[in-house]
Amino acid sequence: MDYKSSGVDVKAGEAAVKAIKNVVKQTYNQNVLSELGSFGGLYKLDQNQWKQPILVASTDGVGTKIKVAIMAGIYDTIGQDLLNHCVNDILVQGAHPQFFLDYIGLSGMDTAKVETIIGGLVKACSENSCALIGGEMAEMPGIYHADDFDLVGTIIGFVEKDRLIPREIAPGAVLLGFPSTGLHTNGYSLARKIVFEHLGLKVDSYVQELGMTVAETLLSIHKSYYQVLLPYLANQALLGLAHITGGGIEGNLKRIIPANCTAEIDLKYPVPPLFTWLKDAGKLADDVAYQAFNMGVGMIAVVRPELVDAMINETDAFALGRIVPRRDDAAVILQR
Repeated sequence: MDYKSSGVDVKAGEAAVKAIKNVVKQTYNQNVLSELGSFGGLYKLDQNQWKQPILVASTDGVGTKIKVAIMAGIYDTIGQDLLNHCVNDILVQGAHPQFFLDYIGLSGMDTAKVETIIGGLVKACSENSCALIGGEMAEMPGIYHADDFDLVGTIIGFVEKDRLIPREIAPGAVLLGFPSTGLHTNGYSLARKIVFEHLGLKVDSYVQELGMTVAETLLSIHKSYYQVLLPYLANQALLGLAHITGGGIEGNLKRIIPANCTAEIDLKYPVPPLFTWLKDAGKLADDVAYQAFNMGVGMIAVVRPELVDAMINETDAFALGRIVPRRDDAAVILQR
């Protein structure tokens, strides 16, 4: 007996690390002090750039969206989903992404698959000014089976102490929505049940109502809002941000609404066809749909009135609601 016969190929793992080294280096900047493959990644704090930096950290995965990627045999987008999701999670506190660490768990080492996944991570890291300084590739045939794999990651960002978000949110503030690019990375357990079990579709099935295949629809990349919101992060009129993930608009927006306020959401905004299609096909009640899916809103900004026109004119933001004094003991009210 040897290790390889038990399902773990050490040499294949080493080959995978070697294969991705050069592409990962594309994300490095002057602050990265270590090489890929070290026991830990080294990252230097640039004291000329930061005065009172606060570290902001977040860990997340991409959930059962991976199942769709496996069914479609498409692996170059899932890494982008992960990185962009994590960037958004720290962006809501005003943080600028600095470096990222990933974890890939597989039943057996597949160098080509790993290279493709990492390629997506590298692309998203470059787009978000974030260095990929390390990670882990684990072969665990007793945990993962056949083509199964998992992908999670940890992001670290910095924000100046006096630029932390949220700021003081009060009645009179306006809610602006930023469009999502699809399901992002949430609601896939329900979406898969509707699409594959109830409708009996395949990943290559063409959906007339959407003008694309199931794979194209469900594997749309989770959008990063970092570059869009970067010009506004230091603006004191930007009071708060909410990344709309699991739990939908209400479940995520309520995290930043103070006890004396209520966020009133006007649901008359145009909901993208994907969500209407899923809602109708699954015969979902409104509250179920708005809890499981982002319903076309990937990020919500709470702003003072003086910032509204500029943000709408300069971005793809749209009016979504307002902050009022607390009513009905609810942090968020969805008005249909």
